[in-house]
Amino acid sequence: VDSRARIVWWCFPRFDSDPVFSRLVAGDEEKGFSDVVLDRQVSSRSEYDRNTAIVTTILTAADGAQVKITDFAPRLRNFERLLRPPQLMRMIEPLAGVPRVTIRVRPTQFYGNPMKRRVAGSSHVTYGEPALIRLTTDAPLSYIQQETPFALTRPLHMVFGQNEPFMGDIAATVRDFAARTRDYWREWARRLSIAYEWQEASIRAAITLKLTNFEETGGIVAALTTSLPEAPHSGRNWDYRYCWLRDAYFVVKALNAIGATRTMEQYIAYILSIAGNTDTLAPCYGIVPSDDLTEWIAPDLKGFEGHGPVRIGNAAVEQVQHDAYGSVILAATPMFFDKRLPLPGDEGLFRLLEKMAGQCAALALEPDAGIWEYRGRKRIHTHSGAMCWAGLSRTAAIAARLGFRDRAAHWQNLAETIGVELLRRVWNEKRQAFAAAEGVDDMDASVLLLPDLGLVEPHDPRFVSTVAAIEKDLVRGHHVMRYAAEDDFGLPETEFLVCRFWLIDALCVLGRKDEARERFEDALALRNSYGLLAEDIHPQTGALWGNFPQTYSMAGVVLSAMRLSRSWEDRYWRASS
Repeated sequence: VDSRARIVWWCFPRFDSDPVFSRLVAGDEEKGFSDVVLDRQVSSRSEYDRNTAIVTTILTAADGAQVKITDFAPRLRNFERLLRPPQLMRMIEPLAGVPRVTIRVRPTQFYGNPMKRRVAGSSHVTYGEPALIRLTTDAPLSYIQQETPFALTRPLHMVFGQNEPFMGDIAATVRDFAARTRDYWREWARRLSIAYEWQEASIRAAITLKLTNFEETGGIVAALTTSLPEAPHSGRNWDYRYCWLRDAYFVVKALNAIGATRTMEQYIAYILSIAGNTDTLAPCYGIVPSDDLTEWIAPDLKGFEGHGPVRIGNAAVEQVQHDAYGSVILAATPMFFDKRLPLPGDEGLFRLLEKMAGQCAALALEPDAGIWEYRGRKRIHTHSGAMCWAGLSRTAAIAARLGFRDRAAHWQNLAETIGVELLRRVWNEKRQAFAAAEGVDDMDASVLLLPDLGLVEPHDPRFVSTVAAIEKDLVRGHHVMRYAAEDDFGLPETEFLVCRFWLIDALCVLGRKDEARERFEDALALRNSYGLLAEDIHPQTGALWGNFPQTYSMAGVVLSAMRLSRSWEDRYWRASS
């Protein structure tokens, strides 16, 4: 929903489905949206209701007339079950004067084709051929179908969803669902464990991570959109409505930190359902892991602001990324150590992880596409090797936890041997730094994660000098590039936002906490008016680019806030002193 209450993106019925509202990537074509147009509108104000996923927008006309629009996806407890139908609900209410409005509904199907077939009933319109969605409403259907302006003299209600009869009174149901959805989110938020400082930002980030969770399978998508480019006219347009195993470690770590253990468990179960079915992992999977992710281009969508192409599927599924094996092990590790979880990891799960650890040992020092998914080359990447080492190290720790001393010694010996060899190979004497990969002089922001993974100590002189080299090569003021060398598409133009949080965390462990806090405050200022972050930001213009909202970025907010925040007692003592 944009700041003018126009619904510009909605995939139905799943995150990765054909978008019913596709205006976000339709270029300049007026299709694929639903909105409320207020005559002589002069301003709009849009925001989330506090601690919820409900959006409220107020439109104001030149004569002072006002309209309030409330948008939400229902999520509520019903008969001791969680009710979360694939629906969007909208309330349109007059606040002041006699607003004159036009309600427009222009859905698409087959990735950008207008739904020309529209069949009206007594209180609903079905759209699509075949009939795909149904709008049930107490608004005048003729006004909606003909897009005719009319005086808004009473509250109106709209429900977009599956083509099924709507049971019950529309107004009463929508209002009841809105209240109960608000209650659900506020109750969910109040159970979070968050840092004392930056609570609003942490809560919004936590809710966003929850919203990217496909609860039927447990998968968490990288973002909710496709083909929002990393930079203008860059061609770096990717479909992120899928689950990357490399994200698993960061997302699970963030969910664990804030106490969202049920969502964390669901995601771990999703990951393990994949790992238990294969010895060879792909970098990414659909929210139903067996889905075909073959990449193709939608010809009827021009792209965000005309920056095409619009890609469906993702060719990353065909790449080789060795960090995936370590990611699976790291994601599953809390199952053996977190006492809050009702079903702790057992020997059966450990044996599954040993399969992944075997792959870590075999592949740690082999070339791959790396964390940034280079499409045209393979190298022995520092991050990929480090994630494999971390997988071996965690497997050894799990074995020790379960009392399997011989297996613990086996995996620990492999970890030590591979860790020493990896660091020897990627150490660049000329740069006095751990380089992006073996045999190159390039720096890579992912190397900032080495202490967090445990491969090097934070105050190891080699890591200290590596941070200095990264600051020299990749830092542009407060911006942090993921790398500065050319890739398959040329020189990168925008900052990958999670890299900023990686630098913040590295500065913190190096004792440069004041600088880290300053950088974190600056990062929070980059969020849009809803408190959300995309994948990238342009260092010159300050505009957010890339798919949105990005789980990497929102997890970065959570983890850096936890690391940097002072305690309540510390803040109180400082203030009173």
